Amino acid sequence: MIDAPSRPVTIVTGGSRGIGAAISLELAREGHDVVLNFASDEAAAVELAGRIEALGGRCLPVRADVTDEEQVEELFARAATLGPVTGLVNNAGATSFIGDLADTPVAVIRRVIELNLVGTVLCCRLAARTMSRSRGGRGGAIVNITSLAAATGSPHTYVHYAAAKAGVETLTRGLAVELGPEGVRVNAVSPGIVRTTIHADAGDAGRVDRAVPGIPLRRAGLPEDIAPTVAHALSERASYMSGAVITVSGGL
Repeated sequence: MIDAPSRPVTIVTGGSRGIGAAISLELAREGHDVVLNFASDEAAAVELAGRIEALGGRCLPVRADVTDEEQVEELFARAATLGPVTGLVNNAGATSFIGDLADTPVAVIRRVIELNLVGTVLCCRLAARTMSRSRGGRGGAIVNITSLAAATGSPHTYVHYAAAKAGVETLTRGLAVELGPEGVRVNAVSPGIVRTTIHADAGDAGRVDRAVPGIPLRRAGLPEDIAPTVAHALSERASYMSGAVITVSGGL
């Protein structure tokens, strides 16, 4: 096993399945120790942690609701037991409903904005406190997972989610300027249509297949298509990249 102190410690929110799981595995292959945040599926998190450890790294599964300030603080405190945190991937998110805004329950709108935008802001806030050199940190990198929906608005689908992700992209650009002098880079990765459970969880399992004819590459993405771009943005290979929104969408 690689000497633990030589490995960067990176938090991945919503890391136990889908795009988050693929990112966590990719980071482990790239030499990271991974703090695997999950909201409810402990069994999936534990299973994935075993796969990460089999790759030679440490993995700490941590249950936390990223919309809760105290739980976010506990997530970062637990992460620090592995060493100084120098990476954060804000991946936790959901659409929760597919349809016109007029038909979307207000409780769903609030929850989606809380999870996708407020949760990302809270985690970025703690990362800024943890990584900023003027506050005793070592610098680092943040990658926010946004969505092509931020650019299209996703009418008749989930404009509430699109609005939240557009906020994440604005956060990314502003925070990149704010934290650049602190040695912290901030970028975003914007996936297009990807085969995960996000659409089925919102009640439309067939949405991905219906979208494929409109994708220039004529296929939906896989979580493994997104993960390498995230790993690159976290790495020293991207040391001059900050404030970028990188689209990975099959040509859309």
